[in-house]
Amino acid sequence: MRTAPKQTNAAAVAVRSQVRPSRGPSGRACLPSLPVPRVAPSPEAYWLASLPADTPLEQLVGLAKLRWRVEHDCRELKGTLGLDHFEGRSFTGWHHHVTLVSAAHGFVTLERLDPKAAASA
Repeated sequence: MRTAPKQTNAAAVAVRSQVRPSRGPSGRACLPSLPVPRVAPSPEAYWLASLPADTPLEQLVGLAKLRWRVEHDCRELKGTLGLDHFEGRSFTGWHHHVTLVSAAHGFVTLERLDPKAAASA
């Protein structure tokens, strides 16, 4: 079963920084704000990005929302899959542990994305 994509009201405003960054072509940045509920008087959150001002709004929104996916994956790796349970002393042991946890995470992710997989109770 496919769900409809979530819709977000968003806006991006090009701003100029007062301090020129040490690297990069200019001091321009984009300030996308999201989400902006229709009933709220002001935006709930802001993201400041050092991307070019002509970056498409869809790309800015996608990158901002990607943060939540990364945080969820880190929580899953540490909590459910045991990434932080390693207490060994060798690099080889640590590497083995991280490799197995990464493989387990890949499996869990593929199972979650599989529309044919039975939903867990």
